Amino acid sequence: MISKKMPNLYFRDLKVEVPIIQGGMGVGISMSKLASAVANAGGVGVISAAEIGFVKDNFAKNPKEANKIVLTEEIKKAKQLAPNGVIGVNIMVAMTEFIDLIKTSIEAKADILFCGAGLPLTVPIDEIKESGIKIGVIVSSAKAATLIFKYWDRHYGVIPDGVVVEGPKAGGHLGFKYEQIENPNYSLEKIFPPVVKAVKIYEEQYNKKIPVIAAGGIYTGEDIYKFINEFGASGVQMATRFVTTHECDADIKFKEAYINCKKEDITIIKSPVGLPGRAIKNEFLEDVEEGKKQPFKCIWQCLKGCKYTKAPYCITQALISAQKGIFKSGFAFAGSNAYRVDKIVSVQELMDELIEGYEQAAE
Repeated sequence: MISKKMPNLYFRDLKVEVPIIQGGMGVGISMSKLASAVANAGGVGVISAAEIGFVKDNFAKNPKEANKIVLTEEIKKAKQLAPNGVIGVNIMVAMTEFIDLIKTSIEAKADILFCGAGLPLTVPIDEIKESGIKIGVIVSSAKAATLIFKYWDRHYGVIPDGVVVEGPKAGGHLGFKYEQIENPNYSLEKIFPPVVKAVKIYEEQYNKKIPVIAAGGIYTGEDIYKFINEFGASGVQMATRFVTTHECDADIKFKEAYINCKKEDITIIKSPVGLPGRAIKNEFLEDVEEGKKQPFKCIWQCLKGCKYTKAPYCITQALISAQKGIFKSGFAFAGSNAYRVDKIVSVQELMDELIEGYEQAAE
């Protein structure tokens, strides 16, 4: 018999009351305010480490140092605001300071790390083991999951504590080729079961439960019910829904961009880092599409794959502008369902709505 209540989510011995992870959103969209509110409501609140130091005056002079200082401050702040909650950090493998930011997160006593946007093969495993921090990897295929698990098993004698499977309906940078995004064969429903199957081999080998989490396009409590009960997910990751909350760290104009957008405004763009991304169409992006180069000065190569000499604009600067609500020089990343949002609510109201939707679906 299927339980009408949402199950708890476990990363080894770390218990999460509500199986909802708030996806990490950079630059500065999910910081301590949002993450602590989600953690207090029983989910996993996640701070995005991506260029988080932009709030400091010395960011342009020493971005690497600013990022470490602010990440430490934000984790500690979130832990203070949610003393009994679970606080995670999202760190992109594509970031130049990937290893440094993992070490910073460990020192600041984050509960869990989520590593995606690349394959997290080389990690500071000794520090990870010693600290007891949990680590989840974000993938978009069973092939990627198998590669990571095989590498960790062979080189470190351990495996990740969880896997987030992100489908092509997610916002921001996507782990798919352009032609795969609208191809039904690459939908979350299609790519999820093979990951569960791939992870099962290592669950049996290590005799431990590895939660597999569905992400990308999850919008309602009914969606959560479907993935947990029909597809065997241990939980879900959601980002878009948390943007239009009072506690989201972005400017009100950023939240209004979601509320005011229509379905046809959500578009796939080619990011300067060479990946497709999903964003809300605006004048800035239209100018880029027309070939108008946005002047910028690269203060440092924050992403390993960024060919900044050829880039039409700086992705970091564009996202910082958007976070501050300055859309003439930036744009908002968003998931495929952003147009469905019609109001700003509190994180607790949103979580209550999702739990209620799940329970109704169960009935």
